[in-house]
Amino acid sequence: MNDIPPPVAIEDTPDLETLTGPEDHDDLRLWLRLLTCCNLIEGDIRGRLRTEYETTLPRFDLMAQLHRAPEGMKMSELSRHMMVTNGNITGITDQLEKEGLVQRNKVLTDRRSSLIKLTAKGRRIFKKMASSHEQWIQDLLAGLSEKSRKNLFEALGELKLVAQTRLTPRP
Repeated sequence: MNDIPPPVAIEDTPDLETLTGPEDHDDLRLWLRLLTCCNLIEGDIRGRLRTEYETTLPRFDLMAQLHRAPEGMKMSELSRHMMVTNGNITGITDQLEKEGLVQRNKVLTDRRSSLIKLTAKGRRIFKKMASSHEQWIQDLLAGLSEKSRKNLFEALGELKLVAQTRLTPRP
């Protein structure tokens, strides 16, 4: 695929946490550590999808959304679930449709809308990618003890609840 950028070597880019110093607040350092971990894992997954399946993370994510909704989803639903613009969804859907991985069906009650669904080929390919994706995540987290994984999961759950109560409402 021509639209996939070349991988960036991890050692070429200092992580955000490395740029902090002892004078920075612990909360800032914690946030940057979380962000760094997410970026490292996401970068690895992006690279594996690119090299093993010649695809991108947004394409994988869109197919995952459709896999969870076998009856299909409207573009606006996909956009909302993936937290990206309708334009982004349209471009990815166009590519996947050309490759025979998704199909568009007009909504009878709304001529402006289409229902997007995985094709049989799309389901087969996604299942392979999803299986690999699950294994990659397991491999990436294998260096943590079971206790550490459990504690991290619980701590992040607590953080999620706190963050949800303190989020600034958006218009």
